[in-house]
Amino acid sequence: MTRWLSKEQQAHWRSWITASTVLHEQLSRELQEQHGLTITDYEILVRLSESENKSIRMSDLATLTLLSRSRLSHQIDRMESAGLVSREVCPDDRRGQLAVLTNTGMKALVAAAPDHVEGVRKHFVDVLTDAEYKALGTAAKKIADHLDGL
Repeated sequence: MTRWLSKEQQAHWRSWITASTVLHEQLSRELQEQHGLTITDYEILVRLSESENKSIRMSDLATLTLLSRSRLSHQIDRMESAGLVSREVCPDDRRGQLAVLTNTGMKALVAAAPDHVEGVRKHFVDVLTDAEYKALGTAAKKIADHLDGL
C-alpha cells in the first residue's frame, strides 16, 4: 500500500527540490560569470586543494564529487585543456590515474573562492536563522548517511 504524502509533506518536498535545484544553478551561474568555472570545476579544484600532494586518484575523485567515472573523465579532459589540472600515472598502481591540481588551477580556485563563499552566504546561510541552518545541516546529514548506506 502506498503511503501518499500529506499536503504539508508534499509542499515541503517540492520546496526542497526547488530550493536545492535553483541554489545550485545560481551558484553555478555566478561562478561561470565571474570566473569562467562551472560548479563542478570548483568542486574538483576544492577537493584537489584539500588533498595530500594536491592529487586524488580518479576513481576516488569520482566518488567524492558524486560523478560517474565517465563524466569525471570528460570533466577532467576539459579542465586539463584549460590548464587547471593534469593527469599523472598513479605511482602505486600503474593502471590508475591521478588528477593533480596545477598552479593555474590553484590560482583559479583562490580567485573564485571569496566570490563563491559570498554567494553561499547570500543565497543560503544568511537566509536562515542559526537554528534553521543547524537543523537543515542535521537533516541533510541524516539523509546523506541514509543514502550512503544503500
